[in-house]
Amino acid sequence: MPASPPVLVVVDPQRDFFPGGELAVPGADRIIEPINELMDMFASVIITQDWHPPGHVSFAASHPGRQIGDHLTLPHGEQQLWPVHCVANTAGAEIDPRIAVPPQARIIRKGTRTSIDSYSGFFENDGVTPVGLHDLLVDLSATSMVVAGLATDVCVLATVLDACRLGYDVTVVEEASAAIDCDGSLSRAWAQMNAAAARRAATVTEAASLRRRG
Repeated sequence: MPASPPVLVVVDPQRDFFPGGELAVPGADRIIEPINELMDMFASVIITQDWHPPGHVSFAASHPGRQIGDHLTLPHGEQQLWPVHCVANTAGAEIDPRIAVPPQARIIRKGTRTSIDSYSGFFENDGVTPVGLHDLLVDLSATSMVVAGLATDVCVLATVLDACRLGYDVTVVEEASAAIDCDGSLSRAWAQMNAAAARRAATVTEAASLRRRG
């Protein structure tokens, strides 16, 4: 039986993560064109979307006396605190309108429960509670995926590591991803993804060799 075509997974291309948003990733504007190029290459596209309720546990504002960047120890593990961002049904949570979302794209929303965050599209940050990406890939009979989006060293990283752990063949497109890159976090993220056996495609052109159309 021939291998199933790879699926494109675009992580969190939302207004709040682009310049002018509440949690803007440096240089995020540069990935819009590469992501749109990738969208045209794949028959199956999945987009993850942060969709936080007000008062979410990841917001520094939800913890009086705490600051953005602080770390808390919660029942599911360590939680870094962020600005209020991607609140459900607000403009900041919308997919950036410059992203040419194809009509067949499917959306996975994450971080939807107040008490736990979800960096990965596969599992909440407890590492066991499903978010929905794995089930969707199973429905598509997918065994391989190409990943891009925001941020390379947070939600892209978590999604890629979970995908590798579940046995997917994973390629990450550097040109179509951008990072927060705090204190060497980007280089550490690439090292972790490499150790997990994810491939690193520097450009969309390099990733195009994986293109399949259904």
